[in-house]
Amino acid sequence: MNLNWKSLSFYGIAIASALMLLKVVTAYGERNLKASPAIGDRYRLTLSQNLPSCEKPEGLMLNIQQSGIYLNGYLSLANTNTKVSTATATKPTLIGRLSNQKLNLSGKISKNILCNRVSFEDNSFTNLTMQMQLLDKSNVTGQMTVNGISKAIEFTAVTEKNQQKSKQH
Repeated sequence: MNLNWKSLSFYGIAIASALMLLKVVTAYGERNLKASPAIGDRYRLTLSQNLPSCEKPEGLMLNIQQSGIYLNGYLSLANTNTKVSTATATKPTLIGRLSNQKLNLSGKISKNILCNRVSFEDNSFTNLTMQMQLLDKSNVTGQMTVNGISKAIEFTAVTEKNQQKSKQH
């Protein structure tokens, strides 16, 4: 068998270099790269005040679907006895991102949901932007800005799981 020492040393150095590079990249990733935290998928919102010319909703449910830092969601009435069209209640109408423990969502939602009116004749939509700080994922405070309303509306969001636990105690 004829072994060429130059070829053997070249392949040995190439394999050792690849293993060393893999080790460095793995160490960097474990130390510096962190996956986005998983957030609750259903939050019950309580508004701090009524929207102008609206009665206060009995409760709003914010449903969030997460893919890494990207978010989709929809806002619906929390009362399941209320007749809301299923297309409006399940189609994600809000999009956003999760960055540095801050959740930002924006999109268009039906005014009927915000004003607690079930009127299929008035299918008007409004722009909505929501910001939440996710320090404690079970009980979150935030604010929403609704198109046409000059002041941001504060809200509290509680995960549905935590709300069910508190009702059992």
